[in-house]
Amino acid sequence: MKRGFLVLEDGSVFEGEVFGAETSAYGEVVFNTSMTGYQEMLTDPSYAGQILVATYPLQGNYGVNGDDNESRRIQVSGFVVRQWCPYPSHPRNERGLDAFLRAYGVPGLSGVDTRALTRRLRIRGVMMGVLACDEGPEEALARLREVPPYGNVDFVQQVTVGEPVVWPPAGEERWHIVAFDCGLKHAIMRLLNRRGCRVTVVPSFFTAEEVLALRPHGVVLSPGPGDPALLTGAIRTARVLMERVPILGICLGHQLLALASGARTFKLKFGHRGGNHPVKNLLTGQVSITAQNHGYAVDLDTLPADLEVTHINLNDGTCEGLRHRTLPWCSIQYHAEAAPGPRDNEHVFDRFLTLVRENAPGGG
Repeated sequence: MKRGFLVLEDGSVFEGEVFGAETSAYGEVVFNTSMTGYQEMLTDPSYAGQILVATYPLQGNYGVNGDDNESRRIQVSGFVVRQWCPYPSHPRNERGLDAFLRAYGVPGLSGVDTRALTRRLRIRGVMMGVLACDEGPEEALARLREVPPYGNVDFVQQVTVGEPVVWPPAGEERWHIVAFDCGLKHAIMRLLNRRGCRVTVVPSFFTAEEVLALRPHGVVLSPGPGDPALLTGAIRTARVLMERVPILGICLGHQLLALASGARTFKLKFGHRGGNHPVKNLLTGQVSITAQNHGYAVDLDTLPADLEVTHINLNDGTCEGLRHRTLPWCSIQYHAEAAPGPRDNEHVFDRFLTLVRENAPGGG
């Protein structure tokens, strides 16, 4: 197979074999510790602009199917693995990982010491990198120094829909929910549909007036890629909507609500990406294992008095959930919809719909 390199901005070089598309790509290099779910990870819009490193050593062993995509396409810039399986075995398999990557023009690199690579990212922090296919490490590093840093690019505008899209409910319609597509995963719409919600997905650039004209019972601010502080338009919109309609913020949406309330965010050293992050609910004392995928967090020291911390991460004490003391909105930093990961936290959608019902005309 063709030889390739992953070159980090600090000059580190990891050699491997190219699979997927035979092309080069650059992005912020991050790692995910989940043991399954590579198809969902690859198609998660929150990975836009990033080269994903899988810490679990074998990828592609159960193939790819037509049901588990979390968006319209593969979103990662590149995929780095220890080993990929060329002969997947699963009843739902439709094509292999190699063919899946090639179909979307995304390169992969196998045979990499992903343990050493992950340790470097944990020690030094995430950094920009080039997955080089047709050039040597020196040329790749020189090209990398010419590209913009991950935190300077608004990736949300690259992944959002261009116009509203409606997802009808699976059964009787109870509520109309507007979901901002800042990097919306299909699993969120599926879970709302099962709960009797018609979901209108709108572009991230929609104004509060355009949303309110749709007469929603509630609004979801979705996960998504990049630095939330860049999204000044979405922050303004959230500031207006939180006074008018119940809101659930998930991941990036959680950060946008915090910013709209006057708090600040900061970049984590290597982020939270995986399916085994313990989160404590401060209201109940319950600890849940959560799926996470984010590189920024809300600064607890900057929270205004009208915000209450509802959840914290037990690994590093960072903020994992908020609610307003008087307005009907709540937010979580983790992924209640999982995909991939544990499904312990789907009750968050029930909690949100309780807010919707309580604030509906006539109390629902």
